[in-house]
Amino acid sequence: MPDITLNHLVADVSSGTVRPCQVTVRSGRIVAIVPSAAAMQPGVLVPGFVDAHVHVESSMLPPWEFARVAMRHGTVASVSDPHEIANVLGEPGIRFMIEDIAGSPFTCWFGCPSCVPATSFETAGATIDADACARLLDDPNIHYLSEMMNWPGAIGADAQVMSKIAAAQARGKRVDGHAPGLRGEQARAYFARGIETDHECFTLDEARDKAALGVKILIRDGSAARNFDALWPMLAEHPELCMFCTDDAHPDDLLVGHIDRLLARAVAKGIDPFVALRAATLNPIRHYGLPCGLLREGDRADMVLVEDLLNFTPLRTWIAGELVSEGGRSCIAPRPSRTPNAFRAGTFVASDFRVLPPVRGAGSDASNAPVTAHAILAEDGQLVTGSIDAPMHVTNGVIEPDPSQDILLIAVVNRYSAVPPAMAFIRGFGLTHGAIASSVAHDCHNVVAVGASREAVAHAVNAVFAERGGLAVSDGSAAGTQTLALPIAGLMSDRPGEEVGAAYAQLSKTAKRLGSPLRAPYMTAGFMALLVIPALKLSDRGLFDGSKFAFTPAVI
Repeated sequence: MPDITLNHLVADVSSGTVRPCQVTVRSGRIVAIVPSAAAMQPGVLVPGFVDAHVHVESSMLPPWEFARVAMRHGTVASVSDPHEIANVLGEPGIRFMIEDIAGSPFTCWFGCPSCVPATSFETAGATIDADACARLLDDPNIHYLSEMMNWPGAIGADAQVMSKIAAAQARGKRVDGHAPGLRGEQARAYFARGIETDHECFTLDEARDKAALGVKILIRDGSAARNFDALWPMLAEHPELCMFCTDDAHPDDLLVGHIDRLLARAVAKGIDPFVALRAATLNPIRHYGLPCGLLREGDRADMVLVEDLLNFTPLRTWIAGELVSEGGRSCIAPRPSRTPNAFRAGTFVASDFRVLPPVRGAGSDASNAPVTAHAILAEDGQLVTGSIDAPMHVTNGVIEPDPSQDILLIAVVNRYSAVPPAMAFIRGFGLTHGAIASSVAHDCHNVVAVGASREAVAHAVNAVFAERGGLAVSDGSAAGTQTLALPIAGLMSDRPGEEVGAAYAQLSKTAKRLGSPLRAPYMTAGFMALLVIPALKLSDRGLFDGSKFAFTPAVI
């Protein structure tokens, strides 16, 4: 690797100063940073950015390709929880992720998934118990215990939960949290187990309460959950506790920006640029023990040349002295990935997606009496949902959706076993006709579909099964169905990020043409099956009340 000599303004994140310097890099490390009176080249050198919590699979790109795109935005590392593929393929899926990133300059700091499956109320493709966690945590490629989503188990000292936490602590590895809405005594009991972070704060008061307990607050802004606008004051109030993360970033968003966008937004809110930079660099690097440099003599040469400390537009990115991106383009070539896949075969018809009135079977004398649906209420940009009781008409013994009232069908179809779909109703997706379907449905990744008619749902679901995983949108006919294939575990594409991003954006546009007002309809749909975030969600086994942690009737 050739030596590098750079003459730029250099930002010191520890001291909060900027000064003109000559930076010399040799064998991938910074050997000298010397104040210089020489003419400076444009731009400011800052340390490389870190995404402090992300599920790489949610980008629909395998790790090598995710890294190739993220580096364009100055990101040099991600703290990566591979629990999406772990839910589908188990330990072999985690090994695939480690294998796929091998040889990349980018750091994927993988954790051991703590909750596979996330709950016992849904069907996953694998289970990772305490013994498997201990085995994974012994692997030098596994650096921490990923988000502990089983907060009732942590509070109640469930044996499996406590064994997993103890295994991480015995190995000197961090324990990440997941505590949406937990406050007061519940929060104290949860974090007292040795859990150290939370990326699930939805309100400023919630974040303040957790910060008072010493919890590290990850300010999340991803493709579905966008909490920056609520939480940014934490950067001023508790700068030492804050980090930036995306959690889940879909490919079209990742092509546009990453942690660089959060830096710019923070400064636009009046946050000191160095406070923002520490949330993107120093804080996660120190907390997780990342091998990334902080632009100091002796450090690994992980650097971003940004246009200024206002917009943080990346001009060039180096990792260990290697130029990995320049002018918004990656210097790293795409590379083929394996395509492990265990998707079952399946074909469906409209009658598979019927919702029947309670007690009364189709064809009985009272089968057309009105009923009330206990419907999910989806909110744009949020993972949490509400609920609404909606009066519904029954036709020929079947409860049909009512697009005029934005009461649509939602189905979760088991991708692992041939069992009937779970059905319920949902408001917030706004489709006037047609349907969307996706095999990216957190966390077990069964197939979720939302549609204005049973026929449209059947077409969209069939398209996903035909591809052995992917996304689909249907206008209600087989001919009017578009897909994005995700052959890697039904979660990720084997195509370059630019192609995947363009295809995903096109599907989203089509969904919006069918009436959806949601900014990210597929991402939002994918979280309608995530039971560990309240309130009302749908698993392959039925409608689930996350506040009570129990099933609830879809029709009352």
